[in-house]
Amino acid sequence: MANRIVVDPITRIEGHLRIEAKVENGKIVDAWSSSTMFRGVEKILQGRDPRDAWYFTQRFCGVCTTVHSIASIRAVENALGIKIPFNAEMIRNIIIGIQNVQDHVIHFYHLHALDWVDIVSALKADPKKTAALQQSISDWKYSSEDYFRSVQNKIAVFAKTGRLGPFGNAYWGHPAYKLPPEANLMAVAHYLEALHLQKEIIKIHAILGSKNPHPQTFLVGGMSVPVDPNSQNALNADRIAQIKEFVNMAKEFVEQVYIPDLLAVAQFYPEWASIGAGVKNFLSYGEYPEDQSGYPNGLWIPSGIVLNADISKVLEVDQKKITEYVTHSWYEYTGGDDKGKHPFDGETNWKYTGPKPPYEYLDVDNKYSWVKAPRYDDKPMEVGPLARMVVGYAKGHKEIKDAVDWALKKLGAGPEVLFSTLGRTAARGIETLITVNRLPKWIDMLVANIKSGDLSVHNGEKWDPETWPSKAAGYGWHEAPRGALGHWIVIENKQIKNYQAVVPSTWNAGPRDAKGQRGPYEESLIGTPIADPDKPLEILRTIHSFDPCLACAVHVYDEKGKLRSKVKVL
Repeated sequence: MANRIVVDPITRIEGHLRIEAKVENGKIVDAWSSSTMFRGVEKILQGRDPRDAWYFTQRFCGVCTTVHSIASIRAVENALGIKIPFNAEMIRNIIIGIQNVQDHVIHFYHLHALDWVDIVSALKADPKKTAALQQSISDWKYSSEDYFRSVQNKIAVFAKTGRLGPFGNAYWGHPAYKLPPEANLMAVAHYLEALHLQKEIIKIHAILGSKNPHPQTFLVGGMSVPVDPNSQNALNADRIAQIKEFVNMAKEFVEQVYIPDLLAVAQFYPEWASIGAGVKNFLSYGEYPEDQSGYPNGLWIPSGIVLNADISKVLEVDQKKITEYVTHSWYEYTGGDDKGKHPFDGETNWKYTGPKPPYEYLDVDNKYSWVKAPRYDDKPMEVGPLARMVVGYAKGHKEIKDAVDWALKKLGAGPEVLFSTLGRTAARGIETLITVNRLPKWIDMLVANIKSGDLSVHNGEKWDPETWPSKAAGYGWHEAPRGALGHWIVIENKQIKNYQAVVPSTWNAGPRDAKGQRGPYEESLIGTPIADPDKPLEILRTIHSFDPCLACAVHVYDEKGKLRSKVKVL
């Protein structure tokens, strides 16, 4: 007898994601991923000035604003052949680098940790033993018995109010939780510390981008950040010192809290190193230009394709091989839905006239998601921190290889554990570590160039539309925290004729294609054990490991469509 588990919506993510899974003998044997929210921003862009596109594309998401800015700007610059000044590249690196660090910290502590940490158990912890545990894994300044007792008291007072907010519907006491009470108390304490940290370190965006979210200083051809060592109203020595202070704050937390916590939690869940592998094909566009030749040259994080988890070979990325299918998506393509379209020719047709999204089961034999199904050379690809670390490791990238080997040694495991739910979570932490240690270099490179007398941060040569060709097309890539982000633009008569964004969660959350190939979310759930069908915590663990960006009830049915139970989830 098979049970169909429906988790809708998946919470602790951005947007609306529904997962349906078929369970037999305590394990998932099939799964379907569906976004139930239509966006359609690509249609809004048509007919607009390409120089304004970055400002609109920020509104794809309330979280991923910075990343869509940079991808959009790069798409227009690629179409028009614009090379930006080196100082602008370094400012962009700093902005997107600290975005990456902040986003990963938020994901681990506030979106993913509760899949492994039982907050209620922390009330049973011995603060003295918790302090000893903390001191055994790092030199973090907050490690006294009194500190952990104060945190425990806060939890107790909070629990007594009965107003638990987002914690009220979680699976506390679930048999899949394995951390001892002291580890849970330590994790809860760091959950609270991370709330404070993330709001501080992102002030770098206020300095360089005027605000966060929705930065204001990106510009086709560079940045609109004034650079003048002698002006109080520009990027000067005092503001650079502030930026360095925030980076040092982030570095201390990542090295002394995040990474030790990640390794400590992982050791209690070794079985998750063989669960959640997914499609085992990985795509990275590469990121962070570091030389005067400019993007996409001299990238610190390398680009590449790894197929079937074979790290002995890395293929170069060819954007012409990227297509999107709508065979199982609630869209219609001119010419038929069973052929993939390259983003330059892509359609976001909101005049779909077929069967509408169901309110019970998905019609998985037909169309069942508002997400398209991207493919590279007709293969599903996983994108994100794991993809970047796999490609970098396979290419022998020193910082990536050193950090991955160090983490694997700590865990007593080989590279094969990377291809799992645990590996995906570990890769995000490893990337955070190497990025926070790279940020000072970009600051120093910016300062050195300023001292050399080069203050330019914008190239206005092709700003005037009268200098543009009558037709142009380009693409902009960015390795966002959640993975490979691409924007494609077609410009005609100085206006946007077509615009398509293939975002990380489109790659990962996409449904089946014309060949019936599952998307990464769907494939990663196959074989996942389910301890309690009424509380499918295990589904959340794997799906959250991707950090979906798509906004709380779970319905569990049997295969005949009978509602077995209905529970809200965190």
